[in-house]
Amino acid sequence: MKKIKVGVSSCLLGNNVRYNGQHQLDHFIRDTLGQWCEFVPVCPEVECGLPIPRESMRLVGDVNNPRLMTGKTGIDHTEKMKSWIEGKLPELEREELVAFVFKTKSPSSGMRKIKIYNEQGERISFNGIGMFARAFMERFPDIPVEDEGRLCDPGLREQFIETIFVLQRWRDAVKAGTAKAVVDFHTKHKYTFMAHSPQKLKELGKLTARAGTVKPEELVEEYRTVLHKLLKEKKDRKKNYNVILHIMGYFKNHLTAGEKDELLKEAQLYYDGISPVIVPLTLLKHYTMKYEEPYLLEQYYLNPHPVELGLLNHV
Repeated sequence: MKKIKVGVSSCLLGNNVRYNGQHQLDHFIRDTLGQWCEFVPVCPEVECGLPIPRESMRLVGDVNNPRLMTGKTGIDHTEKMKSWIEGKLPELEREELVAFVFKTKSPSSGMRKIKIYNEQGERISFNGIGMFARAFMERFPDIPVEDEGRLCDPGLREQFIETIFVLQRWRDAVKAGTAKAVVDFHTKHKYTFMAHSPQKLKELGKLTARAGTVKPEELVEEYRTVLHKLLKEKKDRKKNYNVILHIMGYFKNHLTAGEKDELLKEAQLYYDGISPVIVPLTLLKHYTMKYEEPYLLEQYYLNPHPVELGLLNHV
């Protein structure tokens, strides 16, 4: 797989673009995730023409349509930012980003819980969205987004990164231009999709069953719509436990009574929140390799992302 193209707030990559002339380097994003991602850095405030360093900004007025103003002098940079956004979004569309990671608390790039002030400088809300982040999410509703604060949560981090790897494989399948590529993609992600939504998995299964009767481009469009909805549904212990039990069924004629008991015990410990999912998955991968189950050998559920990321060790 080629590197996954991800937009990211420039300061998170160590670039000195913040209002105080500093950066906000996130080592996990730049140094770890960067081994598999090609980053497209974006700093709305600098790119719209503001200097480094500069007076800090704040959002003022209507929560749903605030103005971007300097905190002390009250200079209004709203129109400057809007004009830049209008030109930047088509540029980012051409980049074909798979995802975007925003900077928390930023009045331009924060995707959640941004402070809103009134004209007197009093905080009136904590539910604002940065001007650029809002415009980006409205323009590209199917592109997954997170901020570096939420990525500190192991569960959110794992699901976000799993999603971007799935979407990159999907884009590769689409570029192949055949119905067979879509069917292959679906087959290899069966248990990944089951862990998100058994119901949506059934919908996708019905679509792939029509692969030989519809035009590839029609299949792709219908499949894409359901796929994005499915990936927005969160995995949880109950769904993962259900998938683990399904996969165990492949080994019912292979395992000894003791091995079955061990696998069930580890699955239950995961379900009860005592151990991480990597424990039962490691056993399943071991038996998959040992008994050479061809269907499971191709399942991304057992290998959703590079092991070097260590994401399954904490969920």
